Amino acid sequence: MIYDVIIVGSGPAGLSAAIYAMRAQLSVLVLEKEYMSGGQMLNTYEVDNYPGLPGIGGFELGLKFREHAEKLGVKFITIEVKHIEQEQEGRVKVLYTNREEFRTRTVVLAMGARHRTLGVPGESELAGMGVSYCATCDGAFFKERTVAVVGGGDVAVEDALFLARGCEKVYLIHRRDELRAAKLLQEQLKKCSNVEMIWDTEVEEIRGEDHVECLKLRNKKTGAERILILDGVFIAAGTIPNTGIVTKMLHLDKNGYIPAAEDGITEIPGIYAAGDIRTKQLRQIVTAVSDGANAISSVEAYLNNEI
Repeated sequence: MIYDVIIVGSGPAGLSAAIYAMRAQLSVLVLEKEYMSGGQMLNTYEVDNYPGLPGIGGFELGLKFREHAEKLGVKFITIEVKHIEQEQEGRVKVLYTNREEFRTRTVVLAMGARHRTLGVPGESELAGMGVSYCATCDGAFFKERTVAVVGGGDVAVEDALFLARGCEKVYLIHRRDELRAAKLLQEQLKKCSNVEMIWDTEVEEIRGEDHVECLKLRNKKTGAERILILDGVFIAAGTIPNTGIVTKMLHLDKNGYIPAAEDGITEIPGIYAAGDIRTKQLRQIVTAVSDGANAISSVEAYLNNEI
């Protein structure tokens, strides 16, 4: 069988694409290597900024997305895609997996991205319980409390600025003695009286029982250790896109993301990128859902020979 579209990944972008593909009466298949759909949503304790569903748990939201797709008749297979090739002068794409091959006219790449972690004790255990990788997602839960941001780039400074609006105290922990963020952002940061810099310092451990209670820090230059009491820590060490299966097929930007605009169109006709794997300004559930819809709009146009 040759499908109209195969979607790789079933996070919010992939599930949105599946829903729109079924409504467009396309033959669609979703390939997902994990046993649960939802992507990064599954690790989000509470989603407070998805329109109409304030406070819903990420796990529950992922289930709702999957249920919606299944009610429309979307077919899911739990399998890992290894690489993609083209045949018949590019008119057919072949997806090779760890078990079998699948053929399709178009592909929507929606493998998402994963947060770059610190890899320190307590980080994974307290994820969603004070350890966060998204200030705009979770910052509201720490209003008038004390938090830390770990990082030194644009995202870290932007997170500190965002959190400073509602938090009592924000520590910005950086392993170097100067920030890598844009000068304009640094100037804005200097104006925040409730933000304190902690230079030349690395987090060695995140401690707490049911929630984050403190950080164990070490100064890289002096070796001195200290305990920082706080309520939450936001790790802004960047993200790593899950683009491994297309590194030999598509050109990626310097950070490994697939260059694609809002329409999801890539350099190869019939292959589209949606969600966190594509170049974009904001990576949120709501923008991933939008990407999935836009990608299917492009798929329809391609199949109808409109582009």
